[in-house]
Amino acid sequence: MRTFVKTALVLSLILGFAAGAFAADSVLGRIVENDELRVGTSGAQPPFSLVAKSGELIGFDIDLANLIADAMGVEVTFVQKPFGQLLDALEKGEVDIIMSGMTMTPARNLRVAFVGPYMVSGKSILTTNAALAKIDEAGDIDQSQVKMAALKGSTSQDFVIEVWPRMQLTVTEDYDEAINLVREGKVGAMVADFPICALSVLRFPDDGFATLTEPLTIEPMGVAMPPGDALFINMMENYLGALEGLGILELLEEKWFQDGSWLIQMP
Repeated sequence: MRTFVKTALVLSLILGFAAGAFAADSVLGRIVENDELRVGTSGAQPPFSLVAKSGELIGFDIDLANLIADAMGVEVTFVQKPFGQLLDALEKGEVDIIMSGMTMTPARNLRVAFVGPYMVSGKSILTTNAALAKIDEAGDIDQSQVKMAALKGSTSQDFVIEVWPRMQLTVTEDYDEAINLVREGKVGAMVADFPICALSVLRFPDDGFATLTEPLTIEPMGVAMPPGDALFINMMENYLGALEGLGILELLEEKWFQDGSWLIQMP
């Protein structure tokens, strides 16, 4: 993380801004005036965000948000809410941005602006059913025989409703609840982003979990932002572009999606 912090400091010099240049009533103006960036996240979507044994928020999105706040020269405050409540929180001004493994969709883009993508994922399933774990296409699942669980308000929920309209779907407030439903045999599978399903197999090696070898969809994830603040959006685009160009996003992906040494911090 020392490399990340040093890079953030360099980034702040390259992309530095003057507080007086922004309208005080804009979101960016309030951030500068209050010296605080409020980031909405669920805190329950490992490896994007999770609460460690220490009680500290960690994850890909948490590291990225800290780097952006460092580059802006402000403090970061994480506001935890269930995933399905995050867009409402942004619209009400309770948070300044959302970083919570959120897929950029047209429906969401009608409500908020997006900057990114900062990574690309796709839908997969977590199951204890060997046959389900080997499917290649969504159409290979018999809707009349399988029950599914998905995160409330997520694109996973939308995916099940659109692709498997006759499927019995249970929506949950967080992934741990959905995982327990699979573990207890109350549903046949959990639908979630590919990294989350793959991580769950590693987290629970004794539960017989399996996931797909390739995701069923391709989905871009971005930072959700207030739609009416063009300067804030422009600044975030520049920051993410610089972090990508410097190779920092790639380093974060290696840390949270390939290394796995952080798993010891999980409850």
